[in-house]
Amino acid sequence: MLGAAASAFDAAGVALESGAKAVHLFARRSAIASLPVNRLRGYPGAYYNYPQLPDAARWFQAWRFNQVGSTPPPDAIERVIAFSNFHLHLSAPWKSAHNQGDRIVAQVNDHVFEFDFAIAGTGYFVDPTKRPELAEFAHHIALWRDRYEAPVDQRDDQLSTHPYLGSAHEYQEKVPGNAPYLKDIHVFNPAGFVSFGLPIGDVPSIRRDVPAIVARISHDLFFADWSLHEARIANGNISPDFDTSLYADVVWKQQAEVAVS
Repeated sequence: MLGAAASAFDAAGVALESGAKAVHLFARRSAIASLPVNRLRGYPGAYYNYPQLPDAARWFQAWRFNQVGSTPPPDAIERVIAFSNFHLHLSAPWKSAHNQGDRIVAQVNDHVFEFDFAIAGTGYFVDPTKRPELAEFAHHIALWRDRYEAPVDQRDDQLSTHPYLGSAHEYQEKVPGNAPYLKDIHVFNPAGFVSFGLPIGDVPSIRRDVPAIVARISHDLFFADWSLHEARIANGNISPDFDTSLYADVVWKQQAEVAVS
């Protein structure tokens, strides 16, 4: 098993609880990430206003997160260390892997391991130019490297390929006017991490980002058909809900005063 995020520990836990003879979890880092840097900005002010931060602040937060890594919850770790047949390997990236009969053979540092099954938790690869479904227009999509040049000590080629998204998670044009249709494509997935500072698509992002996307889609659809809506709401052919007979009997009538001579 390769990986070090919460999903990797949970997958290991399921395998162990299901009777696996042994489970080995390999992590690239020298220690399991334990500093929850994202949690520091989870209060409402930072949570709701984060997308309006300057590019330098958003980039630094994304870069900082990448340096320390994603933290698994302690109970996920406790779940697996309760088993004597669980083994954790640190500083152990796989150099190679291949099939040998019905077994998986992996080269890890200077050691060779054989497994029946492997679960790979390799993280997310974010680069629109490498996605076949975006191939026809990916060259028009603005990426972070097109909008922001990071300081030398914060360079990160992986983060630089994230799309530079608008306030409703929409793609933006690298060159304004070349691909106006990009604004109609909203990205609610991990590609929005640098722009919005959260694992987009995961639970923490829902209450802030889903309403923003829905509101923008509603706005765009409404104004795209404004001429139809204008005719509808300006229509003078409206039938009344009731006529004056409904309340005629209760209308106050001033009694005439009798003149005394």
